[in-house]
Amino acid sequence: MDPATAHAVLLARIQFAANMSFHILFPAITIALAWVLFWFRLRATATGQPQYLDAYRLWVTVFALTFAVGVVSGVTMSFQFGTNWPGFMNRVGAIAGPLLGYEVLTAFFLEATFLGVMLFGMNRVPALIHTIATFLVAFGTTTSAFWILALNSWMQTPAGHVLDGHQWIAGDWLAVIFNPSFPYRFTHMMIASGLTAAFVVAGLSAWRLLRAPADALARRTLRVGVLVAAVLAPVQAVVGDFHGLNTLEHQPAKIAAVEAIWHTGKGVPLVLFAIPNATTRSNDYAIEIPYGASLILRHDANAQLTGLDAFGKDHPPVAPVFFAFRIMVGIGVAMIAVSWFSAWATRRGAPAPRWLLWTLAGFTFSGWAATLAGWIVTEIGRQPWLVQGVLRTAEAVGEISGAELGASLTGYALTYATLFVAYMVVLTHMAGAGAEAAAAKPLPGASPAGAAVH
Repeated sequence: MDPATAHAVLLARIQFAANMSFHILFPAITIALAWVLFWFRLRATATGQPQYLDAYRLWVTVFALTFAVGVVSGVTMSFQFGTNWPGFMNRVGAIAGPLLGYEVLTAFFLEATFLGVMLFGMNRVPALIHTIATFLVAFGTTTSAFWILALNSWMQTPAGHVLDGHQWIAGDWLAVIFNPSFPYRFTHMMIASGLTAAFVVAGLSAWRLLRAPADALARRTLRVGVLVAAVLAPVQAVVGDFHGLNTLEHQPAKIAAVEAIWHTGKGVPLVLFAIPNATTRSNDYAIEIPYGASLILRHDANAQLTGLDAFGKDHPPVAPVFFAFRIMVGIGVAMIAVSWFSAWATRRGAPAPRWLLWTLAGFTFSGWAATLAGWIVTEIGRQPWLVQGVLRTAEAVGEISGAELGASLTGYALTYATLFVAYMVVLTHMAGAGAEAAAAKPLPGASPAGAAVH
Protein backbone atom coordinates (compact mmCIF):
# COMPACT_ATOMS: atom_id res chain seq x y z
CA MET A 1 0.00 0.00 0.00
CA ASP A 2 1.45 3.36 -1.02
CA PRO A 3 1.79 6.10 1.65
CA ALA A 4 -1.06 8.23 0.26
CA THR A 5 -3.50 5.32 0.32
CA ALA A 6 -2.37 4.30 3.79
CA HIS A 7 -2.92 7.88 4.98
CA ALA A 8 -6.42 7.95 3.46
CA VAL A 9 -7.30 4.60 5.07
CA LEU A 10 -6.12 5.84 8.46
CA LEU A 11 -8.11 9.09 8.23
CA ALA A 12 -11.22 7.26 7.02
CA ARG A 13 -10.93 4.88 9.96
CA ILE A 14 -10.46 7.74 12.43
CA GLN A 15 -13.47 9.58 11.02
CA PHE A 16 -15.74 6.56 11.25
CA ALA A 17 -14.39 5.75 14.71
CA ALA A 18 -15.14 9.30 15.87
CA ASN A 19 -18.67 9.07 14.47
CA MET A 20 -19.29 5.63 15.93
CA SER A 21 -17.77 6.48 19.32
CA PHE A 22 -19.94 9.58 19.65
CA HIS A 23 -23.08 7.83 18.45
CA ILE A 24 -22.80 4.75 20.69
CA LEU A 25 -22.88 6.93 23.81
CA PHE A 26 -26.57 7.67 23.37
CA PRO A 27 -28.07 4.26 22.47
CA ALA A 28 -26.01 2.89 25.37
CA ILE A 29 -28.33 4.95 27.60
CA THR A 30 -31.65 4.83 25.75
CA ILE A 31 -31.82 1.06 25.16
CA ALA A 32 -32.11 0.35 28.88
CA LEU A 33 -33.54 3.69 30.03
CA ALA A 34 -36.64 2.97 27.95
CA TRP A 35 -37.26 -0.13 30.08
CA VAL A 36 -36.74 1.90 33.27
CA LEU A 37 -39.43 4.30 32.02
CA PHE A 38 -41.72 1.36 31.32
CA TRP A 39 -41.23 0.19 34.92
CA PHE A 40 -42.01 3.68 36.26
CA ARG A 41 -45.20 3.75 34.17
CA LEU A 42 -46.27 0.32 35.35
CA ARG A 43 -45.68 1.28 38.98
CA ALA A 44 -47.65 4.49 38.52
CA THR A 45 -50.64 2.57 37.17
CA ALA A 46 -50.38 -0.26 39.71
CA THR A 47 -49.90 1.84 42.86
CA GLY A 48 -51.59 5.12 41.99
CA GLN A 49 -48.67 6.93 43.63
CA PRO A 50 -47.95 10.25 41.85
CA GLN A 51 -44.20 10.16 42.53
CA TYR A 52 -43.80 7.47 39.88
CA LEU A 53 -45.36 9.76 37.29
CA ASP A 54 -43.07 12.53 38.50
CA ALA A 55 -40.11 10.22 37.93
CA TYR A 56 -41.49 9.26 34.53
CA ARG A 57 -42.03 12.90 33.57
CA LEU A 58 -38.41 13.79 34.43
CA TRP A 59 -36.71 10.77 32.90
CA VAL A 60 -38.77 10.75 29.71
CA THR A 61 -37.31 14.19 28.92
CA VAL A 62 -33.82 12.78 29.54
CA PHE A 63 -34.71 9.90 27.22
CA ALA A 64 -36.04 12.21 24.51
CA LEU A 65 -32.96 14.43 24.66
CA THR A 66 -30.63 11.44 24.46
CA PHE A 67 -32.66 9.78 21.71
CA ALA A 68 -32.59 12.95 19.60
CA VAL A 69 -28.81 13.34 19.79
CA GLY A 70 -28.41 9.63 19.02
CA VAL A 71 -30.54 9.94 15.89
CA VAL A 72 -28.62 12.96 14.62
CA SER A 73 -25.26 11.28 15.09
CA GLY A 74 -26.44 7.94 13.72
CA VAL A 75 -27.74 9.24 10.40
CA THR A 76 -24.32 10.47 9.30
CA MET A 77 -22.80 6.99 9.62
CA SER A 78 -24.95 5.64 6.81
CA PHE A 79 -23.60 8.31 4.48
CA GLN A 80 -20.03 7.31 5.31
CA PHE A 81 -20.67 3.83 3.94
CA GLY A 82 -21.08 5.40 0.52
CA THR A 83 -18.57 8.26 0.73
CA ASN A 84 -15.66 6.73 2.65
CA TRP A 85 -16.23 2.98 2.34
CA PRO A 86 -17.81 2.23 -1.05
CA GLY A 87 -15.92 -1.08 -1.22
CA PHE A 88 -17.86 -2.26 1.81
CA MET A 89 -21.24 -1.77 0.15
CA ASN A 90 -19.99 -3.03 -3.22
CA ARG A 91 -18.75 -6.29 -1.71
CA VAL A 92 -21.16 -7.02 1.17
CA GLY A 93 -23.95 -4.51 0.63
CA ALA A 94 -26.39 -7.31 -0.20
CA ILE A 95 -26.03 -8.43 3.41
CA ALA A 96 -25.40 -5.14 5.22
CA GLY A 97 -28.13 -3.21 3.39
CA PRO A 98 -31.08 -5.44 4.33
CA LEU A 99 -29.95 -5.70 7.97
CA LEU A 100 -29.77 -1.91 8.22
CA GLY A 101 -33.13 -1.68 6.46
CA TYR A 102 -34.71 -4.10 8.92
CA GLU A 103 -33.44 -1.90 11.74
CA VAL A 104 -35.17 1.14 10.26
CA LEU A 105 -38.42 -0.61 9.37
CA THR A 106 -38.94 -2.72 12.50
CA ALA A 107 -37.29 -0.62 15.17
CA PHE A 108 -36.57 3.00 14.39
CA PHE A 109 -40.03 3.71 12.98
CA LEU A 110 -41.54 2.05 16.05
CA GLU A 111 -39.50 4.21 18.41
CA ALA A 112 -40.11 7.43 16.51
CA THR A 113 -43.86 6.86 16.24
CA PHE A 114 -44.64 5.98 19.85
CA LEU A 115 -42.13 8.38 21.37
CA GLY A 116 -44.61 11.10 20.48
CA VAL A 117 -47.32 9.32 22.48
CA MET A 118 -44.90 8.97 25.42
CA LEU A 119 -44.01 12.64 25.37
CA PHE A 120 -47.32 14.30 24.50
CA GLY A 121 -50.05 11.76 25.23
CA MET A 122 -50.02 11.41 29.01
CA ASN A 123 -53.41 13.16 29.31
CA ARG A 124 -54.63 12.59 25.78
CA VAL A 125 -54.81 8.82 25.73
CA PRO A 126 -55.87 6.32 28.41
CA ALA A 127 -53.20 5.24 30.90
CA LEU A 128 -53.16 1.73 29.39
CA ILE A 129 -52.44 3.10 25.90
CA HIS A 130 -49.71 5.35 27.29
CA THR A 131 -48.16 2.36 29.05
CA ILE A 132 -48.32 0.29 25.86
CA ALA A 133 -46.66 3.12 23.93
CA THR A 134 -43.84 3.17 26.48
CA PHE A 135 -43.45 -0.59 26.10
CA LEU A 136 -43.33 -0.34 22.32
CA VAL A 137 -40.61 2.31 22.46
CA ALA A 138 -38.59 0.11 24.83
CA PHE A 139 -39.16 -2.89 22.57
CA GLY A 140 -38.13 -0.79 19.58
CA THR A 141 -34.84 0.28 21.14
CA THR A 142 -33.98 -3.35 21.87
CA THR A 143 -35.00 -4.48 18.39
CA SER A 144 -32.88 -1.72 16.88
CA ALA A 145 -29.88 -3.00 18.82
CA PHE A 146 -30.70 -6.54 17.68
CA TRP A 147 -30.30 -5.70 13.98
CA ILE A 148 -27.26 -3.47 14.38
CA LEU A 149 -25.48 -6.08 16.48
CA ALA A 150 -26.48 -8.80 14.04
CA LEU A 151 -24.60 -6.90 11.32
CA ASN A 152 -21.62 -6.06 13.53
CA SER A 153 -21.41 -9.65 14.76
CA TRP A 154 -21.54 -10.94 11.19
CA MET A 155 -18.60 -8.67 10.36
CA GLN A 156 -16.72 -10.25 13.28
CA THR A 157 -17.71 -13.89 12.69
CA PRO A 158 -19.29 -14.10 9.20
CA ALA A 159 -21.49 -17.08 8.42
CA GLY A 160 -24.24 -17.98 5.95
CA HIS A 161 -22.73 -15.96 3.06
CA VAL A 162 -21.92 -17.14 -0.45
CA LEU A 163 -19.97 -15.50 -3.27
CA ASP A 164 -21.98 -14.30 -6.26
CA GLY A 165 -19.49 -13.00 -8.79
CA HIS A 166 -17.59 -10.24 -7.00
CA GLN A 167 -20.23 -9.76 -4.31
CA TRP A 168 -21.04 -11.64 -1.12
CA ILE A 169 -24.74 -12.40 -0.66
CA ALA A 170 -26.77 -14.22 1.99
CA GLY A 171 -27.07 -17.93 1.37
CA ASP A 172 -28.83 -18.51 4.69
CA TRP A 173 -30.28 -15.49 6.45
CA LEU A 174 -30.70 -17.29 9.76
CA ALA A 175 -27.01 -18.20 9.72
CA VAL A 176 -26.12 -14.60 8.83
CA ILE A 177 -28.19 -13.13 11.66
CA PHE A 178 -27.46 -15.74 14.31
CA ASN A 179 -23.77 -16.01 13.50
CA PRO A 180 -21.41 -17.60 16.06
CA SER A 181 -20.68 -14.45 18.08
CA PHE A 182 -24.13 -12.80 17.93
CA PRO A 183 -25.71 -14.30 21.09
CA TYR A 184 -22.70 -13.31 23.19
CA ARG A 185 -22.28 -9.87 21.64
CA PHE A 186 -25.99 -9.01 21.88
CA THR A 187 -26.25 -10.12 25.51
CA HIS A 188 -23.03 -8.31 26.42
CA MET A 189 -24.25 -5.06 24.85
CA MET A 190 -27.72 -5.25 26.43
CA ILE A 191 -26.21 -5.65 29.89
CA ALA A 192 -23.71 -2.87 29.12
CA SER A 193 -26.63 -0.59 28.29
CA GLY A 194 -28.36 -1.62 31.51
CA LEU A 195 -25.27 -0.73 33.53
CA THR A 196 -24.81 2.55 31.66
CA ALA A 197 -28.42 3.61 32.25
CA ALA A 198 -28.35 2.42 35.87
CA PHE A 199 -25.32 4.55 36.72
CA VAL A 200 -26.79 7.52 34.83
CA VAL A 201 -29.98 7.25 36.90
CA ALA A 202 -28.06 6.76 40.15
CA GLY A 203 -25.46 9.40 39.35
CA LEU A 204 -27.87 12.13 38.30
CA SER A 205 -30.09 11.32 41.28
CA ALA A 206 -27.04 11.70 43.51
CA TRP A 207 -26.28 15.03 41.81
CA ARG A 208 -29.82 16.17 42.67
CA LEU A 209 -29.46 15.01 46.29
CA LEU A 210 -26.25 16.97 46.68
CA ARG A 211 -28.33 20.07 45.95
CA ALA A 212 -31.56 18.98 47.65
CA PRO A 213 -30.92 16.29 50.30
CA ALA A 214 -34.62 16.14 51.21
CA ASP A 215 -35.76 15.13 47.70
CA ALA A 216 -37.53 11.82 48.41
CA LEU A 217 -38.03 11.01 44.72
CA ALA A 218 -34.32 11.42 44.00
CA ARG A 219 -33.58 8.99 46.84
CA ARG A 220 -36.01 6.51 45.32
CA THR A 221 -34.55 6.74 41.79
CA LEU A 222 -31.02 6.55 43.19
CA ARG A 223 -31.99 3.31 44.86
CA VAL A 224 -33.45 1.98 41.60
CA GLY A 225 -30.24 2.72 39.71
CA VAL A 226 -28.02 1.24 42.41
CA LEU A 227 -30.01 -1.99 42.65
CA VAL A 228 -30.09 -2.50 38.88
CA ALA A 229 -26.33 -1.97 38.71
CA ALA A 230 -25.69 -4.29 41.67
CA VAL A 231 -27.54 -7.10 39.87
CA LEU A 232 -26.18 -6.53 36.37
CA ALA A 233 -22.49 -5.86 37.11
CA PRO A 234 -21.58 -9.39 38.27
CA VAL A 235 -23.76 -10.92 35.55
CA GLN A 236 -21.79 -8.90 33.00
CA ALA A 237 -18.55 -10.39 34.33
CA VAL A 238 -19.86 -13.91 33.68
CA VAL A 239 -21.24 -13.03 30.23
CA GLY A 240 -17.94 -11.33 29.37
CA ASP A 241 -16.06 -14.51 30.21
CA PHE A 242 -18.26 -16.56 27.86
CA HIS A 243 -17.89 -13.88 25.20
CA GLY A 244 -14.11 -14.04 25.56
CA LEU A 245 -14.08 -17.83 25.13
CA ASN A 246 -16.20 -17.46 21.99
CA THR A 247 -13.75 -14.85 20.67
CA LEU A 248 -10.85 -17.17 21.40
CA GLU A 249 -12.49 -19.81 19.21
CA HIS A 250 -13.37 -17.57 16.28
CA GLN A 251 -10.92 -14.63 16.50
CA PRO A 252 -7.76 -15.95 18.17
CA ALA A 253 -5.66 -13.05 16.89
CA LYS A 254 -7.87 -10.61 18.82
CA ILE A 255 -7.40 -12.55 22.04
CA ALA A 256 -3.67 -12.76 21.47
CA ALA A 257 -3.61 -8.97 21.18
CA VAL A 258 -5.88 -8.50 24.20
CA GLU A 259 -3.55 -10.61 26.33
CA ALA A 260 -0.33 -9.41 24.60
CA ILE A 261 0.68 -12.99 23.75
CA TRP A 262 3.46 -12.47 21.24
CA HIS A 263 4.62 -16.08 20.93
CA THR A 264 2.71 -19.35 20.85
CA GLY A 265 3.43 -21.45 23.89
CA LYS A 266 2.19 -23.50 26.82
CA GLY A 267 1.53 -22.29 30.34
CA VAL A 268 1.16 -18.69 29.17
CA PRO A 269 1.16 -16.07 31.98
CA LEU A 270 -1.64 -13.56 32.46
CA VAL A 271 -0.30 -10.06 31.87
CA LEU A 272 -1.89 -7.71 34.37
CA PHE A 273 0.03 -4.68 33.16
CA ALA A 274 2.78 -4.04 30.65
CA ILE A 275 3.79 -1.74 27.84
CA PRO A 276 3.52 -3.82 24.66
CA ASN A 277 6.56 -3.27 22.44
CA ALA A 278 5.76 -3.93 18.77
CA THR A 279 9.40 -3.46 17.77
CA THR A 280 10.83 -6.17 20.01
CA ARG A 281 7.54 -8.12 20.05
CA SER A 282 7.62 -8.35 23.81
CA ASN A 283 6.12 -6.71 26.88
CA ASP A 284 8.12 -4.12 28.78
CA TYR A 285 7.70 -3.68 32.54
CA ALA A 286 5.33 -6.65 32.66
CA ILE A 287 3.45 -7.64 35.80
CA GLU A 288 2.29 -11.21 35.27
CA ILE A 289 0.55 -14.11 36.95
CA PRO A 290 2.32 -17.33 35.91
CA TYR A 291 0.12 -19.72 33.90
CA GLY A 292 -2.80 -17.32 34.36
CA ALA A 293 -3.78 -16.80 30.70
CA SER A 294 -3.77 -20.54 29.94
CA LEU A 295 -5.83 -21.21 33.05
CA ILE A 296 -8.45 -18.55 32.30
CA LEU A 297 -8.74 -19.14 28.56
CA ARG A 298 -8.35 -22.93 28.44
CA HIS A 299 -9.06 -23.85 32.06
CA ASP A 300 -5.76 -25.69 32.01
CA ALA A 301 -2.61 -24.09 33.47
CA ASN A 302 -0.38 -25.88 30.96
CA ALA A 303 -2.59 -25.39 27.89
CA GLN A 304 -1.14 -23.98 24.70
CA LEU A 305 -2.26 -20.56 23.49
CA THR A 306 -1.74 -19.20 19.99
CA GLY A 307 0.46 -16.11 19.89
CA LEU A 308 0.61 -13.24 17.45
CA ASP A 309 3.56 -14.88 15.70
CA ALA A 310 1.14 -17.40 14.20
CA PHE A 311 -0.67 -14.71 12.18
CA GLY A 312 2.25 -12.98 10.48
CA LYS A 313 1.18 -9.40 9.79
CA ASP A 314 -2.54 -10.21 9.91
CA HIS A 315 -3.12 -9.24 13.48
CA PRO A 316 -4.39 -6.06 15.18
CA PRO A 317 -2.17 -3.45 16.81
CA VAL A 318 -1.55 -4.69 20.32
CA ALA A 319 -1.29 -1.59 22.51
CA PRO A 320 -4.77 -0.03 21.98
CA VAL A 321 -6.54 -3.38 22.33
CA PHE A 322 -4.44 -4.40 25.34
CA PHE A 323 -5.04 -1.18 27.28
CA ALA A 324 -8.71 -0.77 26.27
CA PHE A 325 -9.53 -4.23 27.55
CA ARG A 326 -7.95 -3.51 30.92
CA ILE A 327 -9.80 -0.20 31.18
CA MET A 328 -13.08 -1.99 30.49
CA VAL A 329 -12.40 -4.71 33.06
CA GLY A 330 -11.15 -2.20 35.64
CA ILE A 331 -14.30 -0.10 35.32
CA GLY A 332 -16.41 -3.25 35.57
CA VAL A 333 -14.75 -4.25 38.84
CA ALA A 334 -15.22 -0.70 40.19
CA MET A 335 -18.91 -0.83 39.19
CA ILE A 336 -19.41 -4.01 41.22
CA ALA A 337 -17.73 -2.48 44.28
CA VAL A 338 -19.58 0.86 44.10
CA SER A 339 -23.01 -0.61 43.35
CA TRP A 340 -22.82 -3.29 46.03
CA PHE A 341 -21.63 -0.86 48.69
CA SER A 342 -24.25 1.70 47.65
CA ALA A 343 -27.00 -0.94 47.79
CA TRP A 344 -25.91 -1.83 51.32
CA ALA A 345 -25.53 1.81 52.44
CA THR A 346 -29.03 2.78 51.24
CA ARG A 347 -30.86 -0.30 52.54
CA ARG A 348 -34.22 0.27 54.26
CA GLY A 349 -34.40 3.82 52.95
CA ALA A 350 -31.24 5.02 54.67
CA PRO A 351 -29.90 8.25 53.13
CA ALA A 352 -26.58 7.93 51.34
CA PRO A 353 -23.71 9.79 53.00
CA ARG A 354 -22.52 12.85 51.13
CA TRP A 355 -19.19 11.29 50.14
CA LEU A 356 -21.07 8.37 48.55
CA LEU A 357 -23.29 10.80 46.63
CA TRP A 358 -20.16 12.43 45.22
CA THR A 359 -18.82 8.97 44.30
CA LEU A 360 -22.02 8.02 42.49
CA ALA A 361 -22.10 11.39 40.74
CA GLY A 362 -18.54 10.73 39.60
CA PHE A 363 -19.63 7.33 38.26
CA THR A 364 -22.55 8.79 36.29
CA PHE A 365 -20.93 8.18 32.92
CA SER A 366 -18.67 5.27 33.86
CA GLY A 367 -20.76 3.11 31.54
CA TRP A 368 -19.73 5.32 28.64
CA ALA A 369 -16.05 4.79 29.38
CA ALA A 370 -16.49 1.02 29.65
CA THR A 371 -18.58 0.87 26.47
CA LEU A 372 -16.06 2.88 24.45
CA ALA A 373 -13.21 0.70 25.73
CA GLY A 374 -15.18 -2.38 24.74
CA TRP A 375 -15.82 -1.05 21.26
CA ILE A 376 -12.11 -0.32 20.83
CA VAL A 377 -11.38 -3.94 21.65
CA THR A 378 -14.10 -5.11 19.28
CA GLU A 379 -13.31 -2.94 16.28
CA ILE A 380 -9.54 -2.44 16.41
CA GLY A 381 -9.21 -6.07 17.48
CA ARG A 382 -10.67 -7.13 14.11
CA GLN A 383 -8.01 -5.36 12.05
CA PRO A 384 -6.74 -5.66 9.34
CA TRP A 385 -10.16 -7.04 8.39
CA LEU A 386 -13.36 -5.07 7.88
CA VAL A 387 -15.26 -8.33 7.58
CA GLN A 388 -13.19 -11.05 9.23
CA GLY A 389 -11.58 -13.26 6.60
CA VAL A 390 -13.78 -11.80 3.83
CA LEU A 391 -12.91 -8.14 3.22
CA ARG A 392 -9.84 -6.20 4.29
CA THR A 393 -10.21 -2.64 5.52
CA ALA A 394 -7.80 -1.30 2.89
CA GLU A 395 -9.91 -2.88 0.12
CA ALA A 396 -13.05 -0.99 1.12
CA VAL A 397 -11.84 2.61 1.33
CA GLY A 398 -13.01 4.99 -1.38
CA GLU A 399 -11.02 7.18 -3.76
CA ILE A 400 -10.96 10.23 -1.55
CA SER A 401 -7.93 12.30 -0.70
CA GLY A 402 -6.38 12.71 2.70
CA ALA A 403 -7.01 16.46 2.53
CA GLU A 404 -10.74 15.96 1.96
CA LEU A 405 -10.92 13.43 4.76
CA GLY A 406 -8.98 15.71 7.08
CA ALA A 407 -11.33 18.61 6.40
CA SER A 408 -14.48 16.55 6.98
CA LEU A 409 -12.94 14.96 10.09
CA THR A 410 -12.32 18.42 11.52
CA GLY A 411 -15.92 19.38 10.81
CA TYR A 412 -17.18 16.23 12.52
CA ALA A 413 -15.01 16.82 15.56
CA LEU A 414 -16.16 20.42 16.02
CA THR A 415 -19.82 19.53 15.50
CA TYR A 416 -19.72 16.61 17.92
CA ALA A 417 -17.86 18.61 20.53
CA THR A 418 -20.56 21.30 20.36
CA LEU A 419 -23.36 18.75 20.57
CA PHE A 420 -21.70 16.97 23.48
CA VAL A 421 -21.23 20.16 25.51
CA ALA A 422 -24.82 21.23 24.84
CA TYR A 423 -26.13 17.79 25.81
CA MET A 424 -24.18 17.74 29.08
CA VAL A 425 -25.28 21.25 30.03
CA VAL A 426 -28.96 20.49 29.43
CA LEU A 427 -28.78 17.07 31.08
CA THR A 428 -27.11 18.24 34.27
CA HIS A 429 -29.48 21.22 34.46
CA MET A 430 -32.53 18.94 34.26
CA ALA A 431 -31.08 16.55 36.84
CA GLY A 432 -30.16 19.36 39.20
CA ALA A 433 -33.62 20.91 38.98
CA GLY A 434 -35.21 17.53 39.73
CA ALA A 435 -38.68 16.18 39.20
CA GLU A 436 -40.34 19.19 40.86
CA ALA A 437 -39.23 21.39 37.98
CA ALA A 438 -40.42 18.80 35.48
CA ALA A 439 -43.82 18.68 37.19
CA ALA A 440 -44.05 22.48 37.27
CA LYS A 441 -43.57 22.58 33.50
CA PRO A 442 -45.54 19.57 32.27
CA LEU A 443 -45.07 18.34 28.76
CA PRO A 444 -47.80 19.17 26.23
CA GLY A 445 -50.71 16.83 26.88
CA ALA A 446 -49.53 15.94 30.38
CA SER A 447 -51.75 16.34 33.39
CA PRO A 448 -50.90 17.39 36.92
CA ALA A 449 -49.10 14.69 38.83
CA GLY A 450 -51.27 11.65 39.41
CA ALA A 451 -54.15 12.64 37.13
CA ALA A 452 -53.25 10.11 34.43
CA VAL A 453 -52.57 7.19 36.74
CA HIS A 454 -55.94 5.53 36.50
